[in-house]
Amino acid sequence: MAAGERHRHRGFTYLGVLFLVALLGLALGAAGQAWSVASQRAREQELLWVGTQYARALQSYAQQSPGRPEYPRRLEDLLTDNRFPVPRHHLRRLYPDPITRSTDWGLVKTLDGRISGVYSRSEAAPWKRANFPLRWEAFTDSRKYSDWKFGADTRLPAGQPEKG
Repeated sequence: MAAGERHRHRGFTYLGVLFLVALLGLALGAAGQAWSVASQRAREQELLWVGTQYARALQSYAQQSPGRPEYPRRLEDLLTDNRFPVPRHHLRRLYPDPITRSTDWGLVKTLDGRISGVYSRSEAAPWKRANFPLRWEAFTDSRKYSDWKFGADTRLPAGQPEKG
């Protein structure tokens, strides 16, 4: 083999390696994007679960109020309800927002300043746009997570799972 031919083969090998590196980069980028979407969808599912826990706890707090139903003034009141001789617990712990990963929830308040619901402070667009549980069907086509308001519904029994 002449020296010129060997030089030409090295050029083809070099181009082949460059092509392989570019292809590998594209594959890794696609895998990263798929992982990111899957992670975001899992956090959305967690937000629905956590939001439901808060809504049930708020509902339980209101339904167990002595006298007329009242919501708590602070989320911490859901952990230990001292309105009774033996404190009641409506929530195990204060869950962080799975989207923002913060404990700084947006609060839906009544006219007298009591908390009747929570929502994520995230302004990001959700992937999930349909097929919500019946209780949260109002979230359909929401443009941002902060539109998902998890409020107590005192018409439903506090401990019962929702249909749908």
